[in-house]
Amino acid sequence: SITHLHVIEVLRRPVESAVYTSSAFGARCSELGVTQSMGAVGTSADNAMAESFNSTLKREVLRDRKVFANPLHCRQDVFRWCIRYNTRRRHSWCGQISPDAFEARFSTLSKAA
Repeated sequence: SITHLHVIEVLRRPVESAVYTSSAFGARCSELGVTQSMGAVGTSADNAMAESFNSTLKREVLRDRKVFANPLHCRQDVFRWCIRYNTRRRHSWCGQISPDAFEARFSTLSKAA
């Protein structure tokens, strides 16, 4: 049977973390005025945002469901949730607007593209 563990497969990192510690990436961040944040492994603040995101994902997508019909249904549910999370769901940390709206107003990251 397919369990909620398939959610973890969907959330695998697409890029190795070494990319974000490379000197080229660090140089580009400096050019853009972006301060990198690198926590020590194992500290409580190291992955706090990712842990919060994953906890919310598990709570809201899995709810009382223990089994998905198949991996595709799991991926589709997670994808739909992520779209809603970023485009429509209001978040307290950014003034009760969606992350997309927050980035559109305040981000300088579009310069990196």
